Amino acid sequence: MDSLHWIIPKFTVPTWMDVLVAIIICIVGWLIQRFIIKKIINRLVIFLRNRHRNFQANVLAQFSKAIGYAFMTAVIVLSLSYLIEVPLFTHKSTKNFVLSIMVFFAFKGVYDVLNFYTKQPLQLTSEEDQNVLLPFFLRIGKVLIMIFAMFTIASFWNFNLNGFLTGIGLTGVAIAFGIRDTLAHVFGGMSVALDNPFQIGDWIATEDQKIEGTIEDINLRSTLIQTGDKGLVYVPNSYLVNRPIYNLSRREKRKCEQYLYVAATNEEDTIRSALTAIHKEIYLHANTEKDMIHVYIDEFHYDRYRVLIRFFVATNDTAVMLEVRQEIFFAIRQIVEELSITLAAPEDDEGPRKKK
Repeated sequence: MDSLHWIIPKFTVPTWMDVLVAIIICIVGWLIQRFIIKKIINRLVIFLRNRHRNFQANVLAQFSKAIGYAFMTAVIVLSLSYLIEVPLFTHKSTKNFVLSIMVFFAFKGVYDVLNFYTKQPLQLTSEEDQNVLLPFFLRIGKVLIMIFAMFTIASFWNFNLNGFLTGIGLTGVAIAFGIRDTLAHVFGGMSVALDNPFQIGDWIATEDQKIEGTIEDINLRSTLIQTGDKGLVYVPNSYLVNRPIYNLSRREKRKCEQYLYVAATNEEDTIRSALTAIHKEIYLHANTEKDMIHVYIDEFHYDRYRVLIRFFVATNDTAVMLEVRQEIFFAIRQIVEELSITLAAPEDDEGPRKKK
C-alpha cells in the first residue's frame, strides 16, 4: 500500500466488497470478450468472405487476438479503477502506461497481419499477378512496424530519441564493418526485389549450372531453392545477384535440337526428299511452332553429311516436350526407312566408320 501511495497518493483502500466487485467486472468482461466480441468478429469474417472480400476478412481475423487482448486490458484497468476509486485511464501517473499498452496491441494487430501474409503471400495477390518478392517486403515491414511501435511508445514517456538515434548510428557504423558480408547478402536481396527476376515456384538455373531448382522462399539474406534431387539449398542473395540467372519457368516454348548423320553415298535427290518429308512432318504436328523449323545439312565431311533438325514445341511442360520430340523421332525413323537412307556414325574423320 505504501508503494501504491507513492505512485497514486489519493487512492482509497479497497474493501472486500470492492475486491469482489472488481473480480466480477473482470469475469463479466472475459465472458463478453469470449462469447460476444469473438463471435461478432467471426461472423463478420464469414460475412466478408462470402462477399469475396478476402483481404478485409483476413485483416479482421488477424486483428481479433489483439482486439481481445486490448479489451481485456481495458476491463482490468476499469476494475482496478473501481477498486481504488482512481480513474487510471486519465490519471497522470498511469495514463501513459495504459496508453502504451493500447498502442502496443494496435501495432501487434498490424504485425499479425504482416506475419500472416508472409507465410501465405499468394492470398494477397491474384494468381495472375503473383509477386515472389512479397514475403521479402513483408518481412521488412514487420521489422519497421516493431521499430515504429518502439519509437511511438517511447515518445509517450518523453524519451530522448535524438541521443538514442545518435548512439544507434555510431554503433551501426561499427557493426556494419563487422557484418559487411551479411550486408552484401541483404542488399543482394534488395536487388533481387527491385529486378524481380523470379518468383516463388519458378524453376531457375545459373549460367554455370551449379545451382538449378525451384524457388521455395526468399528472405533478407538468402534464397531457398529445392534442387532436382529434392534437396534444399540456401543460396546467399549476393551469389545470385552476381551471376546470370535463367528463369526456365517463364519460357513459352521449348527448343528441340537433334543431329542426323547420313552417308555421302546417298543420292542427293533422296536426301532432299527426306529433308522435305521431315520438315513437313514437324510442320503438321499440332504442338510445334510453325514459324521456326530448321531441317538442313549444316556440315559436310568426305563420307557423311550432318543434318540439323531444330524445332520448337509450344509448351513449357517438359513431359509434353519430350512426348512431342519422341513422336517426331519415330516419324523421322519411318521416313529414313521408307526412302532407304543410309545413316552414318557421328565419329571423327580419323575414327572407324559405321553404316547401316
